[in-house]
Amino acid sequence: MASYLSGFKHLEIHLEDIKSATNDFDDSKVIGTGGFGKVYKGELTLPEGKSMVALKRLDLKSDQGDPEFFREIRMLSCYKHKNLISLLGFCKEGDEMILIYEHASRGSLDRILNKATLTWVQRLKICLDAAEGLSFLHDPKGTQQRVLHCDIKSANILLDESLNAKVADFGLSKISPANQQYTLLVTSPVGTPGYCDPLYMDTYQLTKESDVYSFGVVLFEVLCGRVCYEYSDHKLKIFVPYWKKCYEQKKLDEIIFPHLMSQMNPSSLEIFVDIAYQCLHKSREQRPTISVVVENLKMALKCQELLRFKPSEYEQIIQAADPPLIYKSNMELIETLTKGVRVNGDKTMLTMNEKGEICERICIEACLDQIQFDRLEDPSDFEDSRFPWGRCYCKHEDEWKVRARAQFLSPLITYSVNLVFRNAERMSYCKTLHYKLDGEAKCCMVYDTYEREDGWFVVPLFQFTSDHKTTDFDIYFERCRYGSNLRVAGFEFRPLEEKVELHDQGLEEYQDIVKVASQTLFYKSLEELKELLSIGFHINNHKTWVSLNENGEHLEMLSIANCLISREGGYNLYYTDVYSRTNKKGFNVHIRTQFLTPSIRYTVNLVFCKDGLFKEQKYVGLKYKLEGETKTSIAYLATTTKDNCSFIAELYQFTSSGRTFDLEIVFEDHKDDLEVEGILFQPLEKVS
Repeated sequence: MASYLSGFKHLEIHLEDIKSATNDFDDSKVIGTGGFGKVYKGELTLPEGKSMVALKRLDLKSDQGDPEFFREIRMLSCYKHKNLISLLGFCKEGDEMILIYEHASRGSLDRILNKATLTWVQRLKICLDAAEGLSFLHDPKGTQQRVLHCDIKSANILLDESLNAKVADFGLSKISPANQQYTLLVTSPVGTPGYCDPLYMDTYQLTKESDVYSFGVVLFEVLCGRVCYEYSDHKLKIFVPYWKKCYEQKKLDEIIFPHLMSQMNPSSLEIFVDIAYQCLHKSREQRPTISVVVENLKMALKCQELLRFKPSEYEQIIQAADPPLIYKSNMELIETLTKGVRVNGDKTMLTMNEKGEICERICIEACLDQIQFDRLEDPSDFEDSRFPWGRCYCKHEDEWKVRARAQFLSPLITYSVNLVFRNAERMSYCKTLHYKLDGEAKCCMVYDTYEREDGWFVVPLFQFTSDHKTTDFDIYFERCRYGSNLRVAGFEFRPLEEKVELHDQGLEEYQDIVKVASQTLFYKSLEELKELLSIGFHINNHKTWVSLNENGEHLEMLSIANCLISREGGYNLYYTDVYSRTNKKGFNVHIRTQFLTPSIRYTVNLVFCKDGLFKEQKYVGLKYKLEGETKTSIAYLATTTKDNCSFIAELYQFTSSGRTFDLEIVFEDHKDDLEVEGILFQPLEKVS
């Protein structure tokens, strides 16, 4: 056993860490159950950082044991694909056998089959994802062996926050040579009633066509909006024979999920249900390969997209192209628009997304006045331009003004207006963009999560809902006070993607904070949102900074000045652009917090700057007024700093009740000019 796991030591996770992540396997952390035992949700620290994971704990009373446990480790370690669930680690200590997977936040497919909100297009994409994952197992590349899953069912198809499907649960899978046209294995009974190949149930002969049969059952489940079985009067009822009969008698309207009927393109339905039925043929030779299933699902999806596509809605784009677009079919036009069309003298690129919405990318050259043209650079001067057809604007510390004019937007769609630029210095830190939008002052934090793999930042500035195809914005970018050398490529008007819902994600408690953020937070995944929360953001009209530490406890920074804005130059969140210089005089403050974590011991700290270090120890007298009671003390102004930039002096300690906290502090006269930035509430320890 130990020798078997020796090749997977890098995946081992200590039981103590798992118990901590699941509160010692508390039932409140359970997100699923099965014949193997329970599945828990928890946060673990992995080599890539903290991550929400799913932990499958093997029940010693279950039918599965060491063979299934080791098989799952081997399978998921060797077979990597975007549509297969990823194994992140395992634990084998004493009797405990635990597998750690990526967390599929939307759960399993069987749980949402009957949801009216799950559209026909979404169902088609889920089926296509799962089919491509299964195809990878059946037809591996290179020297890998073929894998027979042996337990394909909707409960083993998991969905992430974007409804991307991933095949899971390889505990019953079998390996066979990949170079054989037909694979036949004789095994003891495996699988789930209702999904099992009838021939396999009779002969115990297992082939890749057995997986295809099971997948055909899943396809019918997706069509009918329910699982293939139910228990009634302690008896198991299987619906698959009835579904096949309705297909043969052309009575599909009796079984199709009612909410889908009005959405379906008849051609899309026909292709889908034909391939689903073929998967259920009794003869294995008559069943399609999973690769054929993949191709048919792609065609079904394309046909469905044609239903919504009306060329007349894109006539303006067709004529604006130079030369105007010529196409022989709607499908050809869809493919052309999906790849992209250049208009406006090659200064604008238009692309169509899967919903038929237009994304418009405008080269910065089209947004500048003639005076600024001397700052333009050819795209060949730098790598991987996101706007390779246009020149870039070289921005230094000066202010600059643009007019972004989008002419081809889809009406009644919420758009995100994104600034696309590259940092010439290749620094990796948070900056603040100060700008005015149609005369109204704005600021925007630039997070590392906005940087794409090619090194370009795509920074969402603001959102709006388009009521006309043509929209103009005047944007004035202020001078960067701490230096910046940017290569600005242009602007993107991109249809807004759906945000990750915070419900059932373990982040419900942060909903109120996210809602009051001074800057709209953009995130495509739970991981991106958690990174933004850990870095922090402004609330209260930029007067307060809130972030979360590694334990999920709130850190709150209140500005002494009128507005707290992170200073250019790094993830130093204690800097402001406006300071209150004390001029050796005392001052008093009234502090009121909003989002402190309850039952946490907090320190109240003065955050300030001073040129050079103190030559001698400095102290300042303090008076506190808390809930009407006055106290006095002495604060030591430290000679060292927390972040090599700001001085942080502890003033006070208290235990948070989770309610609003009010504190008045009077600073007596002292002998130094201090640039006071704010008051920092920093978590110290949890109070039991």
